Amino acid sequence: MSTEAQRAPVPPRPTTPPPAPPAQDPATPFAGAPLPQRPATPPPTAPAPPVETTARLRPVPPPSDAPAAAPTPATAPPIAPPRPEQPPAATRRRPVGAVDLTPRPGATPPPAGRAHVPHPYQLSQPYRGPRPETPAETTTRLRPIRTRHPARTAAAAACVVLGLGLIGGAATGAWLTSDSSADAAAHSAYTVGRSAWHSVPVDTLFPRTLTGDGAGPGGADRIWTRIAVAPDGGCRAALDPLLARALGPVGCERLLRATYTDATRSSVTTVGVIFTEGDAAAMKALSARFADQLLGGRTDLMPRTYPVKGTAAAGFGDRQRASWTVHVLTEVPVVVFAVSGFADGRAVTDPQPADKAMAANATTAAAQAGLGHEAEGIADRIERGLRRTVTDLTEKPE
Repeated sequence: MSTEAQRAPVPPRPTTPPPAPPAQDPATPFAGAPLPQRPATPPPTAPAPPVETTARLRPVPPPSDAPAAAPTPATAPPIAPPRPEQPPAATRRRPVGAVDLTPRPGATPPPAGRAHVPHPYQLSQPYRGPRPETPAETTTRLRPIRTRHPARTAAAAACVVLGLGLIGGAATGAWLTSDSSADAAAHSAYTVGRSAWHSVPVDTLFPRTLTGDGAGPGGADRIWTRIAVAPDGGCRAALDPLLARALGPVGCERLLRATYTDATRSSVTTVGVIFTEGDAAAMKALSARFADQLLGGRTDLMPRTYPVKGTAAAGFGDRQRASWTVHVLTEVPVVVFAVSGFADGRAVTDPQPADKAMAANATTAAAQAGLGHEAEGIADRIERGLRRTVTDLTEKPE
């Protein structure tokens, strides 16, 4: 169909009904009467030409001054509905990753003025409305901060100074208390040690048997047996005058002595304990003097022996002295000494201090016989026992 045929006007439909047929005479016999005619049907109307959707647009003529006649509704071509640019929402696909925030049917809508965004994992659950606000979420009016008063600042500073003073005083008191406790303990040890000569049994001061594990030459073991104990007495008759003069600054309260022999009875040793009258400062000064001036190694300061008739020490005199040692203690007011020699009474012309006689390269008779080990070993065991005894008496509860 051409374009001109589509643009042909459509004849209008009759608006008035057809004329009614003439009325029949009632006298006319039925047989010869013509049949009544049905009203004529209007001719079929030509269908409206389809709208060409691909027709070329005609140029629009410029508007004229004469008013254009309104088109007849019967002759105006039908207006085609506009094509939808996007498919309906029901068939539209959401982009990948988009979340449907539309509430489910029947859910309670959120209150106005507050948007509710459900959690992605809660989209399948019905909307239950916003949770109630907690007191922390409510807004309160901020209170103004008052300016700190100078009196409060001064009071705080005074409290800080007072606290520091209390802490310092406590620390100083603890330090002084500890020092006083240490001084009291030292004073108690000196008091107990000075009186130990008559309060401690003889067998405790001088055990009947002394064991010297590794005390002999080359680490050999030694066993010493007590053969005699001298009666207590003063220091003037028992000490060499020069040694007594060296010990003069600390005084002499009492002197106790005992003589031991070894397992072979080839050597004898006299050990002595001098209880002094000096205090801790005097004992420390004496110990420093012996160490600085090497007084313990002088042959003119050798202690004297205690010979006992009828024993292995019967011939043990001043000429038989071969090796010796002197220990000045500072924990207790005591001086311990020991002097050794041969049991057969032989005289020694070259006596040697114990520390030198115990040297590996010593070649004297005293060193070869191990007399330096004898004097040092016995003095060390007696000193240890005395320290332990005084400590036990000091710490013993009253």
